[in-house]
Amino acid sequence: MKFVSTRGQTVPTALSAALAAGLAPDGGLYVPERLPKFDIADFAGTESLSDIGARLLAPFFEGDVLADELPAICREAFDFPTPLVPLAEPGNHVLELFHGPTAAFKDIGARFLAACLQRLQQDAARELTVLVATSGDTGAAVAAAFHRRPGLRVVVLYPDGHVSPRQAHQLGAFGDNVATLRVTGSFDDCQRLVKQALNDVELHARLPLSSANSISLGRLLPQMTYYAQASLRHWRERGEALNFVVPTGNLGNALAAILARAIGLPIGRIALATNDNRVLADFFAGGDYSPRASLATLANAMDVGAPSNFERLRWRYPEDSQLRAEFEVQAVSDAQIRAAIRSGHARFGKVFCPHTATALHVLDSLRARGETGAWALVATAHPAKFESVVEPLLGESIPVPPALKALLARPTQAEPLASDYGVFRQRLLAR
Repeated sequence: MKFVSTRGQTVPTALSAALAAGLAPDGGLYVPERLPKFDIADFAGTESLSDIGARLLAPFFEGDVLADELPAICREAFDFPTPLVPLAEPGNHVLELFHGPTAAFKDIGARFLAACLQRLQQDAARELTVLVATSGDTGAAVAAAFHRRPGLRVVVLYPDGHVSPRQAHQLGAFGDNVATLRVTGSFDDCQRLVKQALNDVELHARLPLSSANSISLGRLLPQMTYYAQASLRHWRERGEALNFVVPTGNLGNALAAILARAIGLPIGRIALATNDNRVLADFFAGGDYSPRASLATLANAMDVGAPSNFERLRWRYPEDSQLRAEFEVQAVSDAQIRAAIRSGHARFGKVFCPHTATALHVLDSLRARGETGAWALVATAHPAKFESVVEPLLGESIPVPPALKALLARPTQAEPLASDYGVFRQRLLAR
């Protein structure tokens, strides 16, 4: 299969080349030339995330140099559970995606991308620099996935003062081939610096660059697998489609659910939960799509004012009316996040992170207006990463999972960086 740009000015490109480049030459995002179609029967005999992933992703890898490596890539990347857990209310479930090494769903895509790029990196003397802007969880997942891989360097940018203390500690806890930069500004400033570098032709000539943000196909494609596994498991047990409420900021996780449904998985409705950054909610309510400066919220990993993957939504649904008819988006305030954290604990005995709490609020609003069927909240991060938010609300400490505890025990260091492209460019060239 070949891949083209959302902006239509790039020749069809092999998957491996698209993975290595990150961003298309015309500044757009890579998308498949066509979407494959599956029947539920195509997944007969598959249960594990790695087996489902190898079958699901095979058409996208067809004809590529990585095709024969796909099963091994899936086994390497998908080596922790992503359970679909029933909640103590009929029809309500939670899809737990935080059991990886950095306790966030970003581990799944980051580990897959790292496994792909490691196999493509044949020239150790010409190191590939992987750039990643993070609003909290992505950077640590990418750093962990790429840490000490030969021929690969990672540069993480995060907005100084706008991530949780434990997220900040994780981001700076790697060293070696991982450089962590704390940027004066917002996540949007970090994302802007990364995109400027990826579009800098002269810089590319001197320094091979790629991206590990959700603009990367290597992050997006594997995220379809946990939606496939959960929906297939539910279909096999109940014979009905599973609906999802997805917390989203940059739209990568949401787009993975949308594509999984489009290629034939038994997924019903998809509702998206955002925080007080209302760009998507306002658009889906009928307003213009109007990116704006991001606001700091309790669900900081979703503090995005210009969602990169909106281009891919436009590619999939060119007409605004069609796009608005397909999905629902609700914005959730900090006060509503706090209430949902308390409510989830009281009703289910579950502790949700602020991002997952946005999904619970949206699900409750859907149920209140009469929505039926089976729904799954997508739990994107372990609540222990946000103890400064969660623990005061519940009046109890949150146990820290072993992998996160090990990261928090490491020393941490991040370099300050002005939100200035010239300064950032010089830092990249200085290595």
